[in-house]
Amino acid sequence: MKNTELKRIPDHVAIIMDGNGRWAEEQGKERIFGHQNGVQAVRNAIEGAGEAGVKYLTLYAFSTENWNRPKEEIDALMSLLVRAIQNELDNLMANNVRLQAIGNLATLPQRCRSELKDAIETTKNNTGLTVVLALSYSGRWEIVNAVKEIVNNYRKEQEITETVFASFLNTKEMPDPDILIRTGRERRISNFLLWQIAYAELFFPELLWPDFKKEDLFEIIAEYQTRQRRFGKTGTQVESEI
Repeated sequence: MKNTELKRIPDHVAIIMDGNGRWAEEQGKERIFGHQNGVQAVRNAIEGAGEAGVKYLTLYAFSTENWNRPKEEIDALMSLLVRAIQNELDNLMANNVRLQAIGNLATLPQRCRSELKDAIETTKNNTGLTVVLALSYSGRWEIVNAVKEIVNNYRKEQEITETVFASFLNTKEMPDPDILIRTGRERRISNFLLWQIAYAELFFPELLWPDFKKEDLFEIIAEYQTRQRRFGKTGTQVESEI
């Protein structure tokens, strides 16, 4: 799918990458096997987003709730994250992809923080797709953190607007998602970008994450283009502005 074939390209696609563990279990493997195979699905999503002309791709890689998983699984996930960043850096540079991260990054192991910081610095001047990793992230944590900062910076209620509030979020430098995708055969938001997805189009493909291909992303974008996004307006108002 070439971006010239698309009439209305989403600026920002966000993905909850769910189903790695179940994918492995269905094949009689350990859960980490699913996470390892999920790396290829990440490549597919990045490649597809770049080809389609998407500007931002945010991937829910590790939530604050994931810290409650068994230590062995967490350690394996952190090691996998380090290897994935190391292995994919050349591809990111070759494809002009910029890497960013959101979340409570201070809670990540030092080696993860170091590799992530180096990759972000290396890719910072790339001008193509921006890939955002949500790590040790939760929507409620982000909102509470924003409120704390606003309390320290504002004294008058009248000064606090939606625009002001959004400027204290982790995503302040990017547009809100146009599309939210969740794989894993579940239909939940799972504490992801709670403020930002107020008007996102939601998609729940019947796929486990390791099976996600760039063609699946293209199909979702094609369906997105058939949807009428009202933003609280009437159909007539929306049509008159297209």
